[in-house]
Amino acid sequence: MLKSKVAVQVISSGMLADDALMLGESHMKQWKIPQGQPVVLKFGAFRQNVKIIPAPRYEGMRISQSLARQMGIHGGAVLRIGYKSSAATLALGPLIGVLISRDYPHLPEKPFGSITMFCKELVDACSAQGAYVYFFTPNQIGSSLNTVEGWVYTGSWRRTTVPVADVINNRLTSRKLENKPSVQHFIREVKSRHETNVFNEKFLDKTEVFDALKHDSSLTKYLPESHLLRNYTMLKSMCSKYSNVFLKPVRGSLGKGIIRITKLETGSYLALFTTAGGTRRQQYATLMKLFSTISAKMKTVKYQVQQGLQLIEIGKRPVDFRALVQKNTSGTWTITSIVARTAGSQHFVSNLARGGTLSTVKEALAKSNLAASSSRQDTAGKLQQAALDIARGVDTHIPAHFGELGIDLAIDVHGRVWLLEVNSKPSKNDNTPLTDNKIRPSVRMMIQYSRFLSGF
Repeated sequence: MLKSKVAVQVISSGMLADDALMLGESHMKQWKIPQGQPVVLKFGAFRQNVKIIPAPRYEGMRISQSLARQMGIHGGAVLRIGYKSSAATLALGPLIGVLISRDYPHLPEKPFGSITMFCKELVDACSAQGAYVYFFTPNQIGSSLNTVEGWVYTGSWRRTTVPVADVINNRLTSRKLENKPSVQHFIREVKSRHETNVFNEKFLDKTEVFDALKHDSSLTKYLPESHLLRNYTMLKSMCSKYSNVFLKPVRGSLGKGIIRITKLETGSYLALFTTAGGTRRQQYATLMKLFSTISAKMKTVKYQVQQGLQLIEIGKRPVDFRALVQKNTSGTWTITSIVARTAGSQHFVSNLARGGTLSTVKEALAKSNLAASSSRQDTAGKLQQAALDIARGVDTHIPAHFGELGIDLAIDVHGRVWLLEVNSKPSKNDNTPLTDNKIRPSVRMMIQYSRFLSGF
């Protein structure tokens, strides 16, 4: 299939029939598109038989207002085009749908709240690459499995009916929304009916990730000992093995609800709890008393109990690393960025939401207490290798489609790399900050992978 980009011009329906479109003569000759014979026009899930009229000395495409409305497309859009002679199909695209948690129609300037700038950045990046993007929420999924109500940008944000996309990026930030029967039914059906590719299709639980990866002998070196906390016996066993252990909510994010347990020389136990205001400290005479406190929470929260690690620090503040790993134009995992995160003064977790600060890997390693015997360059290389190994492991051992992963890694004082957790909905604000005129590599990569999936 030959491909190139074409500018779409929308003209009055009276000037062009709804089942016809005009295409530059050079495209017609290049692809040997038959004149006057019906071909199938494809745009996402949209299909219509049209006749193609050659336009001399013209490089673009002209369609009627009525046809543009059915396609949810606006004049001035630049799209990739491909003709498949075996199926007599003229395809435009890729059409990308981004499934987001909520919208705010009463705020025309910020209809998606804090991610509006990211959404606009995606629009700009799609324009540059010849793709078309829209945004929709679970509430905009209706009874039709061919169309949805989506937001498009045409100088301002507006809602319109659009075909189901070639590729859907699931950016839902709530498990409750993702597990809604209407959402699950929609994803299942569009995959089977339209061969829509849906990526980052599910949240990952900490237990699920560690249980899946520990069966892979090439990955066990990155995995701290980790179990689903079921009872007191398990907690006692882990606390007798390690000087400190972490309890992490299986479905937690942003460092919420993490508890660090340390056995003191007196035989008592110190628990540090993450709270919005900082770290709350509580001492318990016995481990059983500590467990009694936690067991009340265990009725509603499942915890992963994890081996504590002696992580590198900067000024007694622990440091960890967030790698953004994405699939590229050939569907291969690549590293888009790795940043170091240093915990805030009142916290023992490094999340930005808890006062953590960002720096480059090089800066963090240079300032840290990494053992002198470890080469900082080798350690940075080990981080990259671990991120790629783990991404491939998730792909191999967890039955779901992922296109990008946020992988949290740590380095101990001897230079060994450890996996902390894998996030299938990485924040768009944890990497390089947005600027007015710069499209982040992570955004460009998402479109390149969508083009790979859809054949554009």
